[in-house]
Amino acid sequence: MKWVRAGATVGAALALGIGGVTPVGAWSAQASAADALDELVAPQADEETRRIAAADPQAVQTTATLCGDGYNLVGAEQLPDDGWRLGTLFRYSKLTSGGNWRYCMLFDNNTGSTKYMRLRTCEYTLEDPECRTDQGDFSQYAGPVYTGLHWRYPQCSKVVAIMKNTKESDNALIDAVRTANTCN
Repeated sequence: MKWVRAGATVGAALALGIGGVTPVGAWSAQASAADALDELVAPQADEETRRIAAADPQAVQTTATLCGDGYNLVGAEQLPDDGWRLGTLFRYSKLTSGGNWRYCMLFDNNTGSTKYMRLRTCEYTLEDPECRTDQGDFSQYAGPVYTGLHWRYPQCSKVVAIMKNTKESDNALIDAVRTANTCN
């Protein structure tokens, strides 16, 4: 499924402060984004997630909106690594009214061009896991992809983020395997 983001891409949100020049009125927009960040980042988020969120609070707000109401950022990771970012994997959590945790993942394309992307999450089980996938040629992001409400250990769900120049390409620009959240 191809998603279209309203407004600027997530990565473009940083453009407001580049080079020390800030358009008139941008400070108040950035301040309100930083204030809202405290509500969006989960207490259990690690230091890297907090660093990424602080550097781009608008991206955190935008991707959280794509997941829906009540989701908090539990993980953000620049891929393939901190020194060379082609994409960002965002992982959000929400406690449902039934008392179960649900996770939402988005894979942001930071290349500025269309790439084949695949974002997949699979239930943590040894036998016949249920999986949910969003894949295709995306210029902005793949996802959101959610864990199932009935999954027994949703925090341990496997999350796979793949980016290639084309679907047929043998070489992956990103091939990352993570869990939805900290899994003991």
